Amino acid sequence: MDRRARRREETIKEILDLSVEVMAEEGVAALSLAEVARRMGMRTPSLYQYFPSKTAIYDALFGQSAGDLNETLHKATAGLDALDRVRVGALKLIEWTRRNPVRAQLLFWRPVPGFAPSAESFAPAVDNVTEVRAILADAVAGGRLHPAAATDEGVALLNTLVAGVVSQQMSNEPEAPVGEGRFERLAPTILDLFFTHYAPHGGGDQP
Repeated sequence: MDRRARRREETIKEILDLSVEVMAEEGVAALSLAEVARRMGMRTPSLYQYFPSKTAIYDALFGQSAGDLNETLHKATAGLDALDRVRVGALKLIEWTRRNPVRAQLLFWRPVPGFAPSAESFAPAVDNVTEVRAILADAVAGGRLHPAAATDEGVALLNTLVAGVVSQQMSNEPEAPVGEGRFERLAPTILDLFFTHYAPHGGGDQP
């Protein structure tokens, strides 16, 4: 990468970081390109050399955030067995959302009316769901979970349980120290409920 390309990449990263800063202060849907430009020390039209619209910034942030989350989960779960990958991955996802509340809102809620990520930016999120399904299938193959755990319903239930913890924590105790919120502390118990429901020999409502 030559000097000019490197500088452009650095500027793009700075724009995205400052956009997150502005959204943290004003709300995700209240992103102001004029304010980002002011903090960058440039005129607003100059910002359009890097992003043609506010939607383009949201899209870039979505893809960047989804990729960062996936990398975080991969590092946290490398070398673990299937059930531990589910458990540690879920807990690490919750921790990531606490440390990145603006990015989490963009990934898991719809705070910006009319915004939908491009296929390219959404791809890491699709990869994540695919990987979760594969991990659950490994747990099933190893006799650790009932086959229903790796179905669409099983994946959806796991996502719903984890998202519920995140939503309750961010809505009710957003200022609690990471790891100490009263809702996120329930996550291990909630995961135990999932594992019990899909116990290999017919836990919960499974036949």
